[in-house]
Amino acid sequence: MLLIAVVAVRVSSRSGLPSLLIYLGIGIAMGQDGIGGVAFDGAELTQILGYAALVVILAEGGLGTKWKEIKPALPQAAALSTIGVAVSVGVTAAGAHYLAGIDWHQALLIGAVVSSTDAAAVFSVLRNVPLPSRLTGVLEAESGFNDAPVVILVVAFSTVGPVEEWYVLLGTIALELAIGAAVGLTIGWLGAYGMRHVALPASGLYPIAVMAIAVSAYAAGALAHGSGFLAVYLAAVILGNAKLPHAPATRGFAEGLGWIGQIGMFVLLGLLVTPHKLVDDFVPALVIGLILTIVARPASVFTALLPFRVPWREKTLLSWAGLRGAVPIVLATIPMVSDVPGSERVFNIVFVLVVVYTLVQGPTLPWLARRLKLGNGKEAADLGIESAPLERLRGHLLSTSIGPTSRMHGVEVGELRMPAGAAVTLVVREGSSFVPAPTTVLRRGDELLVVATDQVRDAAERRLQAVSQGGKLAGWLGTGGAPGRHHREQGPH
Repeated sequence: MLLIAVVAVRVSSRSGLPSLLIYLGIGIAMGQDGIGGVAFDGAELTQILGYAALVVILAEGGLGTKWKEIKPALPQAAALSTIGVAVSVGVTAAGAHYLAGIDWHQALLIGAVVSSTDAAAVFSVLRNVPLPSRLTGVLEAESGFNDAPVVILVVAFSTVGPVEEWYVLLGTIALELAIGAAVGLTIGWLGAYGMRHVALPASGLYPIAVMAIAVSAYAAGALAHGSGFLAVYLAAVILGNAKLPHAPATRGFAEGLGWIGQIGMFVLLGLLVTPHKLVDDFVPALVIGLILTIVARPASVFTALLPFRVPWREKTLLSWAGLRGAVPIVLATIPMVSDVPGSERVFNIVFVLVVVYTLVQGPTLPWLARRLKLGNGKEAADLGIESAPLERLRGHLLSTSIGPTSRMHGVEVGELRMPAGAAVTLVVREGSSFVPAPTTVLRRGDELLVVATDQVRDAAERRLQAVSQGGKLAGWLGTGGAPGRHHREQGPH
């Protein structure tokens, strides 16, 4: 299954189809209506494993999120995750009731379930769509934030008996978000502090420890009756921006776990669905999906971002980029586990809606970005720097490579102006390694080994990033960050 799914990623990348659809197809093919003939109806097991997969996916997304990109976007993401969700639920539920003939209880359930954007879908699409950082930050933060209020609404609408008053629901959402944020930020900060001051005996332990800290944030947030999803995302964001040892290896490990989580979750959801039962709910699903995509999502975006000065082009793209994926399908299992009347129909409608409109939105998002002139082109990516602590020597080995768009190409080693206590000790070029001289000119594809003391490790990383982005004059001409005081006093060395 894993080998087939890995090959499917390659197929999806070439065809433009979202990989989640291929995973769902694999699950359906294995099911009772497919060639596998596997009869599976474990909605509760699917919900539990789906939650576990979402925790890993949110952790992976948080570790790869750049704080400098999402920090300006936090107010907009918060508005989309609260006001936007409320507008989306109301508009979608009204459309489902009046246009698709769904009773109000089921309509509210469907409106709540499909109002959450999917972190896995958003993160995977954003890897291939070069959007401006401000839009990427909004979409990433929104997908990390909006699971919490939606889960609360779905659970409330899935209870037997009357639903709580709207102001009670609002208070519950606010309290759980506050608790989840506090827990996530606290555990993230403590985890980052501990990881930076404890040298583990093997580099392979660092990724495991980081993921364990992130998952612990979810557990602590849930036990404190807060939003565990928000807690794990915020903790992972802090860990991912804390300059931890072996950070690239940690992100690679987390990405691998995220892929396993996606594969397992989507295949399981494909197994759970019974295709021949989808026929009767196909047309209502198309109608509700059209309402969600054309009316509810744009209304939620334009309403929530009303206080902000966001150009209409960006609002239009944000409206189309509200991608749904496994999250709504997993949430649709909540009423099934609670034995809510009509819950199987809700699941079938949500399943069809997600499949059809993901097939429409995902491949067309890059085209829309180009039409709206919001494509970012190929920007010089930040330098990936691997750090290995030297505990006994109170130093660090920093290794990095010069990418094809890095402005470090053509810079002499002496022109890097590394801080006192840091030096480039080795260059690997075309399979050969040598000790560079101050006049050695760096080239694209070179791999550098830098030794830095504890005190200047952060400054050395900042300087390498600055030169990669701004060239040899970074700092002096206001590009790539300013050189520190010790740079100006010590000069090149």
